[in-house]
Amino acid sequence: MIFGKKFGVVALAALMVAAAPGVAVASDADIVREAQDRAQIEALMWDYVRAIDSFNPDAYVSVFTPDGAFGATKGRDALRKMVVDLKKSQDDRRAKGEQILAMHHIVTNASIEFVDKDHARYRYYWMTVFGGAAGVEPAPRVAAVGRGVDDVVRVGGKWLIQTRNVAPRD
Repeated sequence: MIFGKKFGVVALAALMVAAAPGVAVASDADIVREAQDRAQIEALMWDYVRAIDSFNPDAYVSVFTPDGAFGATKGRDALRKMVVDLKKSQDDRRAKGEQILAMHHIVTNASIEFVDKDHARYRYYWMTVFGGAAGVEPAPRVAAVGRGVDDVVRVGGKWLIQTRNVAPRD
């Protein structure tokens, strides 16, 4: 893109918008803030996945608002209990001799839509995979797949999950 290299992406975007009558022009500061917000939301969702896959209840609840919800499970105390119970279930099964494979949540095709400067909707496809590295028996197994729509909000300058919906009806 010769024009973009010579004039810069922001300048190109401003020229394109200026050529379209009636279209609001975002300031450089707005563009930078949105880019930073996108990066912070992506990091938030990485932290979410790592927390649940490592069964870390403290890390898990830290990515939610105090009244945050995963489906019908609402509030940090209930979310913490959900992770503790999940880990206990796995530990109990392991103690009975079951082979419990590592859990991996994979999120793909994510899209971030800003509702306003402090609210965003995070849409994605997900899958839960159990297993280890390639070539290690048993082979990895896809346990579930779906799509999700989460609402994230900025609280005290930090993006957090307000609602996580891994089975939306829309």
